[in-house]
Amino acid sequence: MSGHRHDHAHDHDHGHGPARAPASFGRAFALGIVLNLGFVAVEAAYGIASNSIALLADAGHNLSDVLSLAVAWVAAALALRRPSRRFTYGLRGSSILAALFNAMLLLVAVGAIAWEAVGRLFTPEPVAGRTVIVVAAIGIAINTATALLFVRGRKDDLNIRGAFLHMAADAAVSAGVVLAGVAILYTDWLWLDPVVSLLIVAAILWSTWGLLRDSLHTSLAAVPASIEPGAVRIHLERLPGVACIHDLHIWAIGTSDVALTCHLVMPGGAPGDAFLARTAAGLAERFGIGHATLQIEHSEDDACRLACDEAV
Repeated sequence: MSGHRHDHAHDHDHGHGPARAPASFGRAFALGIVLNLGFVAVEAAYGIASNSIALLADAGHNLSDVLSLAVAWVAAALALRRPSRRFTYGLRGSSILAALFNAMLLLVAVGAIAWEAVGRLFTPEPVAGRTVIVVAAIGIAINTATALLFVRGRKDDLNIRGAFLHMAADAAVSAGVVLAGVAILYTDWLWLDPVVSLLIVAAILWSTWGLLRDSLHTSLAAVPASIEPGAVRIHLERLPGVACIHDLHIWAIGTSDVALTCHLVMPGGAPGDAFLARTAAGLAERFGIGHATLQIEHSEDDACRLACDEAV
């Protein structure tokens, strides 16, 4: 900070924190896209043949998931790009945009399903129940298998979580379609086809809300939901030699990388690189913050212009 007699010390630790989406997920994305694209073609064809709006809606939803998987795959690959002079954090933020896009895409898909289902609710049409059951059962198997490809990374990466939720939602849709097919086969209640579709829409909306909220918050540089900023503040204030702290900022660089900047007021002066290394390691271990930048200041009297909590 120019204009103040402070000693500045920075430490960047890139080896800690939640793991980024590893390259192995590339095969998961590729396999998921191939499986779902093939199933979309089959399901759409049989949806037309059986006159089932539930099957056609599920095929449309699966098609949106093929696009979402492709977007998530590209974002995961871009997130591994090295930093440049222009993009000093690399392109990790692309995974945030992908998660937000996927949440919005899910909302559009369920809107289309709901629209068709409401129309069919008022004008029921004959449905080939056996065909619906068989095709939807295949969908359960394919979507469940694809979701399992991403189950390992869903807790650490918002982008991977979006892919997992897409496929898990598709499995739920297919299960609902199977139930509708069985009921129609034995009761001839044609209205069950659109009603089940609407129930599935409600379930997807419920599961999508969290993804939409988290991706919006992350895109606005909010503190990740998994981190309590008050706990981080207390942790830093209790470090030996620290009188107080200010200008604490915590935000997500990408969907699995968290950064922190903070000014530490240490009247005894900068304690050296070992202190900074230990502090960065502690932040990574306790809070999953893998990129910490710390600035040491000698005195509270030589007021830093960023000392006010409202200053940015």
